[in-house]
Amino acid sequence: MNILRSLILIITITFAFACTDANKGANNNSGMIELTGELQQAGMTTYQYGTHILTTDNNIYALKSSNIDLNKYNGKHVTVTGKKIEGYPVENGPELIEVTELKE
Repeated sequence: MNILRSLILIITITFAFACTDANKGANNNSGMIELTGELQQAGMTTYQYGTHILTTDNNIYALKSSNIDLNKYNGKHVTVTGKKIEGYPVENGPELIEVTELKE
């Protein structure tokens, strides 16, 4: 009986640590990000998500926004602040950012 209790205790502790580590990763990935580059309308893409793209010195990001009209900034050098959307990139596309703030 003591062996069974010990085994249950070990499994419970292991599960608790696994859940804690998984939650830490989710919080880190959902943080805010600030990027600077040239904003363009996305047009037709192979990955088919986001309405616009931001080209930085090192990368390309797909953008979307619920509260900012990104069309007003086509072709402009901007700094965007937003959140990485979980589940992206897909189909060899870029990361998807939900833009919450934009500065020219």
